[in-house]
Amino acid sequence: MSSSNINLKELFLNGIVKENTIFKLALSLCPSIAVTNNLKNGVFMGAAVLFVQLMVNITISLIRNIIQPKVRLPIFMLVISGWVTVTQLLMAAFVPDVYSKVGLYIALIVAFASILARAEMFASKNSIVPSMVDGLGMGIGFLFALTVISFFRELVGKGSLWGYAIINTKPLLILILPAGGFFAVGILMALFNWINARYAAKAAAGSH
Repeated sequence: MSSSNINLKELFLNGIVKENTIFKLALSLCPSIAVTNNLKNGVFMGAAVLFVQLMVNITISLIRNIIQPKVRLPIFMLVISGWVTVTQLLMAAFVPDVYSKVGLYIALIVAFASILARAEMFASKNSIVPSMVDGLGMGIGFLFALTVISFFRELVGKGSLWGYAIINTKPLLILILPAGGFFAVGILMALFNWINARYAAKAAAGSH
C-alpha cells in the first residue's frame, strides 16, 4: 500500500482520537497510573513512547521486505528493544532526575501492545511516509493522554504543575495515590469519549 491512497491527515488524527492508546483502546495503562502523579514525569514518559513508536514504525517499514514472515515477531521485538535502549541511554544522560523516577517504566515500553500492534498491522505493510505518520499519530496520542492525566492529577492532587505551586487551596491528596490514578484515568477517559461522541454526532448531523 502506497502513501498515494492513504489519507495522511486522517491517519495522523486516528492515533490521537479514534484509536487513542489510553482513552479509546485502554492499552498500556500501567504508566498512565504509575508516573502521572507529576506533570514532568508524565510528559517525559509520553515523549519516550512517542520517540520509540515513531522510530520502530520507520525501522520496520524500511526493512519490511527483507523480514522473514516466520520470524517477524522476534524481529519486531528486537527492533523495539533496541529503540527502548536508545531512549533509556538518552534519558539517563540528559534528564537523569526524571529517569531515576520513570526508568523502570521506560524499560516496560518493550512490552507495550500498542507499539507491537502498529509494527505488525501497519508499518510492516506500508511505505515509510504513512508508517511515519502513523507512528507520530499514535505516539502523540499517547503523549497527549499522559499529559492530560498528569496535569489533572498534579494540579488537583498537589496544587502544583511541573513542581511549582499554582493554587493555595487544600489539594485532594488521593489523586496522587495509585487508587486516585485509576479514578483520574476513568474520569478523563469518560470525558474524552463523551467529547468525541458529541463531535461525531455533530459532524454526522452536519453532513445531512
